[in-house]
Amino acid sequence: MEKNKLIKKLENSNIVFFAIAVILFWIKTYAAYQSEFKLGIDNNLQKFLLAINPISTALFFIGLALLSKKHAKKLMISINFLLSFVLYANIVYYRFFNDFITVPVLMQAKSNAGQLGDSANSLMNLLDIFYFTDTIILIVLALTVFKKAVSKTRKSYQVVLLLSVSTFLFNLGLAEKDRPQLLSRSFDRNYLVKYLGAYNFTIYDAIQNIRTSSERAMASSSDITNIQNYRTAHYAPPNPAYFGKAKGMNVIYVSLESFQNFMIDYKMPDGQEVTPFLNSLAHDGSTFYFDNFYHQTGQGKTSDAEFLMENSLYPLGQGAVFVNKAQNTYQATPAILGQQGYSSAVFHGNYKTFWNRNVMYKALGYDQFYDAEYYDMNTPGNTKNYGMKDKPFFQESMPMLEGLKKPFYTKFISLSNHFPFEMDQQDTNFPAGDYGDSVVNNYFQSAHYMDEALKQFFDALKADGLYDNTVIVLYGDHYGLSENHNTAMAKVLGVPKITPAINAQLQEVPLYIHVPGVKGGVQHQYGGEVDVRPTLLHLLGIDTKDYIEFGSDLLSKSHRNWALFRNGDFVSPGVTAIGEKYYNPVTGELLPDQKAYKSTSNEVNTELQMSDEVVNKDLLRFYTPQGFKPINPNAYSYLGPNDGKSKKAKTKTSATE
Repeated sequence: MEKNKLIKKLENSNIVFFAIAVILFWIKTYAAYQSEFKLGIDNNLQKFLLAINPISTALFFIGLALLSKKHAKKLMISINFLLSFVLYANIVYYRFFNDFITVPVLMQAKSNAGQLGDSANSLMNLLDIFYFTDTIILIVLALTVFKKAVSKTRKSYQVVLLLSVSTFLFNLGLAEKDRPQLLSRSFDRNYLVKYLGAYNFTIYDAIQNIRTSSERAMASSSDITNIQNYRTAHYAPPNPAYFGKAKGMNVIYVSLESFQNFMIDYKMPDGQEVTPFLNSLAHDGSTFYFDNFYHQTGQGKTSDAEFLMENSLYPLGQGAVFVNKAQNTYQATPAILGQQGYSSAVFHGNYKTFWNRNVMYKALGYDQFYDAEYYDMNTPGNTKNYGMKDKPFFQESMPMLEGLKKPFYTKFISLSNHFPFEMDQQDTNFPAGDYGDSVVNNYFQSAHYMDEALKQFFDALKADGLYDNTVIVLYGDHYGLSENHNTAMAKVLGVPKITPAINAQLQEVPLYIHVPGVKGGVQHQYGGEVDVRPTLLHLLGIDTKDYIEFGSDLLSKSHRNWALFRNGDFVSPGVTAIGEKYYNPVTGELLPDQKAYKSTSNEVNTELQMSDEVVNKDLLRFYTPQGFKPINPNAYSYLGPNDGKSKKAKTKTSATE
């Protein structure tokens, strides 16, 4: 009898319902941590922290429902669902990007969600219903066993709140012990999630986003002084052998979507080269090919690569500059060359609002933007998930390129080689890979198609007479195959497993610079996308010493021989730094003297922090290089083809003020 009374009492208590909700939520979250995320757990303390970090979140947020006497169960279920949605969104995002969603990324979703649909759908599967099973169980319990359960007092929430805060502070204290300055050195989101959890990271990220938004309002002209001093101390002067060798020439950039450097000279089992045309450029002796060149993108991916290449500034640690900082003042390459008599244009077989390009390109000083409205997007077979396929894209771009005023500075953004890399059957007869991973298998066909499109483009440039007076820069924008495909990639590379050092090497992307009349060849110096702008401008005879930039001329005799990643890791000939551990780049083994490389690590973090200050505080509004006139973004207007030829709203001189 007493037992039945106890059971009935428990069934009438929302506290019991709350406890079940917390336990189910904890089990679901911990299972996701173990199965979906690769957080690099190194010791027992980290294992313990990973196990307890969902608890404080569950106690605090689900516990909020206890403040309501009438609707506690409904609120618990709703909160559980919202938290589950946050977790699942991170899971899907992580499956491709190996990263966690930030508030700025969610803000970007408004403009990019439609374009990302195909990729997101390919990352979901039916078993993912597991991540909402606890919500379903709670609904069933609320309608049956706990149908009459009520909250008798709000004091229970005070106890839960105290327990939640205590658990979080305990968690944070242990995390700081294992990883000092965890919250102040937050370049790597993996660390924050590993120590604090995905939900606490989201809260931290929201706070950081508010903080960085306020930085601009608080900034002053004095903030630029330290940046100038750092820039002066790290300036790499141009190499006299190359300075001005391309003076007055046209410039064409081609962004090679998701293209990684391991593909160069790679052969399929039957002996076929995946990228025969790019291979020929690498070895023709008249093109600079950099084989230790790395992407440095963050969450903005392709748009981050564009930002790096044209501003020699690093992208944001959270979100994309193109979306979140498009109103800033910039001194980008198209604006610099525009004041040297160049016209400028971007060619892109997608719509102009994707990545907020129609706004950001005005801030960068682009005269014209030929987006999807200028291309035949309706002919069957011309498009795939992200827009115009590469072959029709380059073909249809040629008449527009020929019509530009010379000299010109242009950028072509390819699209075909994009995740999940599926090809229409009629577009290729090249064999797919056979590595037990459909995404990796597709990558070989997709890359081969892009290679054929590039050869077609080069042939068209030669036929039109543009090739002999044009600097052509080809660059991989970011990785295509994330760490989630490492099992297959080990087979591709013929290694037992992908070690941290090998994974760092997989972040290599190709960089080609063809300068007519200048001998090239394979270049082994280390560098990244931030280094391309000073390299190009020096070739064009424009010294960048007065500009605020963080790149180092790749052809300079004083070029620093390392490249950093957005999360604070770096690579160099002698060391690969991953997660504050230092590896031999050849053997992949940990180096014996781990403290010997701290100074370089500190320099890398200093450089990222300074670049972040420039971007977050919009410091370039306080500094104008000698001979440069600040541009007025409002002087540019990218009209569609039906509104007349895309042009600036005012004359070239009125674009500056």
